[in-house]
Amino acid sequence: MDIIEKLGIAAIPVIVAVVYVVVQGVKATPLDNKWLPVIAGGVGGILGIVGMLVMPDFPVTDPLSAFAYGAVSGLAATGVHQIFKQLSGEKEPIGTLTIDKESGTADIDFDVASLDELTEKKMAKVTIELYEGKHEAV
Repeated sequence: MDIIEKLGIAAIPVIVAVVYVVVQGVKATPLDNKWLPVIAGGVGGILGIVGMLVMPDFPVTDPLSAFAYGAVSGLAATGVHQIFKQLSGEKEPIGTLTIDKESGTADIDFDVASLDELTEKKMAKVTIELYEGKHEAV
């Protein structure tokens, strides 16, 4: 019996991995990202209950504890994502710039929450870098 089985934590990496995949799938939908931690905790909680029912060595035996165990494991998936995001330098866009060559017009659309965040940080300047086929706000 290895250390993971002795500690009763074999289900944690499985729950984290499944929740991570589910959350990445949800991110591809138009649903606001503010709900991702709630979804991660809920899916993790459900997986915790399923784990309790199907795994004989699951570390908890009652549904409430199983839900809490799974929810915390599910929330860990959002933390894992944040670690990868920070290490990779990935940035979330704060807005979009649409340029219509035919009409010669440009439309800038910023996420309201991002603008509020910029105001709170007292940023006086937003630079928009334009690349062929790609636009980024820096």
